[in-house]
Order: sequence, then C-alpha cells, then structure tokens
Amino acid sequence: MATKAHAPTTMIEVEVVAITVVSDIIKRFRFEPVDGQPLPVFGGGAHVVVEMQDGDTQRRNPYSIVSPPGTTDHYAVSVRRDDVGRGGSLYMHNSLQVGDRLFISHPVNLFPIDHRARKHLLIAGGIGITPFLSMMAQLEAEESHFELHLSVRSDGGFLDEIHEHYGKRGSFYRDDRGEVLPLAALLAGQPLGTHLYVCGPEGMLNWVLKSAHDAGWPSQNVHYERFLAPPVGTPYEVLLAVSNITVKVSAQQSMLEAIEAAGIDAPYMCRGGACGQCETKVLSFDGELLHNDHFLTDDEHAGGQKIMPCVSRFQGRELVLER
Repeated sequence: MATKAHAPTTMIEVEVVAITVVSDIIKRFRFEPVDGQPLPVFGGGAHVVVEMQDGDTQRRNPYSIVSPPGTTDHYAVSVRRDDVGRGGSLYMHNSLQVGDRLFISHPVNLFPIDHRARKHLLIAGGIGITPFLSMMAQLEAEESHFELHLSVRSDGGFLDEIHEHYGKRGSFYRDDRGEVLPLAALLAGQPLGTHLYVCGPEGMLNWVLKSAHDAGWPSQNVHYERFLAPPVGTPYEVLLAVSNITVKVSAQQSMLEAIEAAGIDAPYMCRGGACGQCETKVLSFDGELLHNDHFLTDDEHAGGQKIMPCVSRFQGRELVLER
C-alpha cells in the first residue's frame, strides 16, 4: 500500500508489523512508528483514529488501543469485520498487509479510569471488550480492585487471553450456551464506592445504563463508551459558508468525510458522535437534519442550530453550515 505523501502534523506514520487472527471475525493489528521514536503515552481506555487510503476513498476510523498502558514502542488495535458496514473494517481485514504504512492519530481518552473508585465493575459485550483490555492491564499494575463480566456469542476470541491473565476476575456469558449476564444481581451486590464501566452493542449498553439508573447508581459512578459508525443514506449537498464551497456527500460518506475530501480541515477526536469536537453551527436548512450523535441534547437536536457531521446526515433541498 502506498504511503500518503502529506499527513497532518497531528498524525503519526506507522508500519503494520503483525496481524493476528483473534477469531473468524476479529483481527489484531500491531503498529510500530516508522521513525523509531517512542509513541505518546496513553491511559487505559484510550483510542486512536486509523487513517486508511482505500483506493480513492480516505477512511478514518477510531479503534481502542489494546496494548498495556506504558507501551511506547507499538500500539495494537483489534478490529471486528463488519460485512454490511461502510468498508473500513473490510479494508483492514482484506487489504491491509504486514509491511504497509499508514497514519494514526495521537491517542485520545474519552473513557478513562476514575481513580476515585474503590472498586471497578467492567461490563462488556462482544467487541466492546477492546477498551477494557488496556484498562485491566492498568488496574492490575496499580493493584486496583476490579472484575470483568463479558457477554459473547460463543467461545474463542479474547476469552482464553483474559482467563490466562486475570483468572477469576473475568466472568463470561456465552449466548450459544444460553448464559445470561446476571445484571440485576451484579448491580445490587457491589460495595459502596464501586464505579461501573460499560461498552458494547447499543441494545446492551442501553439496558445496562437504564438498569443502573433504576437501581439508584449515582450518575458520576457510571461510565460508558458509545462510538457510532456513520450511517449510509441518500446523497445530498452541503454549502460551507466560510469556505464558500458546496460539498457533495455520497450515500457511503459521512458529512465529515466529505468536508475533509474537499480539503477543509475540520476538527475531530472520536468520529463517533460522542466527544463534541466536530460540532458545527447550522446557518440554515430546508429539509430535515438527521441527528445520530449522543453528544447534543434533545433540545439542541430539535433547535436545528448545531450538527455533528461525523455521524449525522441531512435530507432535503439545502443545508448551509458555518465551516
């Protein structure tokens, strides 16, 4: 794969030095810096944005770092293949080879460990385990009290690795065996000062968050990570008032990707509708704003004055943004 000629100063050029098959749908990719310099230090729960040049399409996808915090000679990420997605995971699985070079962002942590906690209760579903791999390594190194509860479809994947490293601190629930996460009992049986962390599919995440709220858990003791993939939809156009250009957004593109493809430097951190970094002012619109983020409030969605172009779309005749 050809190396991109020019990269933003905030990006780090890395080489793919190893690809490991974790399961039939998950691969782990190990990146090492091309210049040989130490990579930035990160904390458990951090992610990087991986920039991929897939033919004429540039993709930037966020992935949790699964390496232990303190690792500066490499970063590793685990990617679940999505056969019906927009193509980023398919590119990673089908096209990326050992020896290829690409760019990654500096690590960002929107899901950090809260060190005020007396105990850490980690609940994950499927590929939602990835941020917890670095978190558990950090918690173990700090000799903190934690336990993991992971719901998966079947054996394999990360189960053997977790069992080997963390023993009885990891509990597993397999769908193919009819095993169900005992959420109510878990939430009710924790000592005072426990903090809850959850990451997984949308349905599971909402179930855990609602159950914790209904059980009286303080909101400051509940932490979650929710990255959304930009949805596909009907193509449309956006007028960027400051840049004075019209951008065409294809069915498979996010609004942010189309803005970047037009040469406009737009800020971002998560690219999943969670951090608020790409928030953009809507100057006018004739149609419907299709909000898909979890950052803006319901009132802000209804007000129609802001949009998160990383995951949201538009349907209608005209959309004008202050960009």
